[in-house]
Amino acid sequence: MHRVIWTSGLIAFVASSLVVGAQIGGKPISGGNPTPGTPQPDPPNLSDRITVGGCLQAAPKSAANSEPPDANTPSDARFVLASAQRVDRLPPDTGGSALAANTKSSTYRLEGIDSQFSPFVNTKVEVSGEVKSDSSSEAAANKPPTLLVEFIQKTASTCQ
Repeated sequence: MHRVIWTSGLIAFVASSLVVGAQIGGKPISGGNPTPGTPQPDPPNLSDRITVGGCLQAAPKSAANSEPPDANTPSDARFVLASAQRVDRLPPDTGGSALAANTKSSTYRLEGIDSQFSPFVNTKVEVSGEVKSDSSSEAAANKPPTLLVEFIQKTASTCQ
């Protein structure tokens, strides 16, 4: 009796699996560019990754960022990390490049999309990302370094 119930259950499971599998249809994606014709970003350079903590703030208005921003376009002109301090909590084999080791600042420009940062404005956060090199030494002297944000987490609800 138990064998008949078990066998019936197994047949019902296999039959439902076949029905669900037939409904999915289409060819499964096995890799490659998900949107043909759209260039994909380079993979992150782990040796340029750092982690810093500080206060996330809206960037001061300037001529460069006075136009209404497209919230879905990555930008380094809308948010900054102020009162920044390095956090030495990185996985092995990251942050070892000369660029990462020599980048020391109390302010960082944060590159990403608005929805990544806007929930954290005026809170204390910890940010991990890739330090971007600025090819122009004059521009680098006048602007804080840029951090291409890969991870952000709130550490306190206020910046105090």
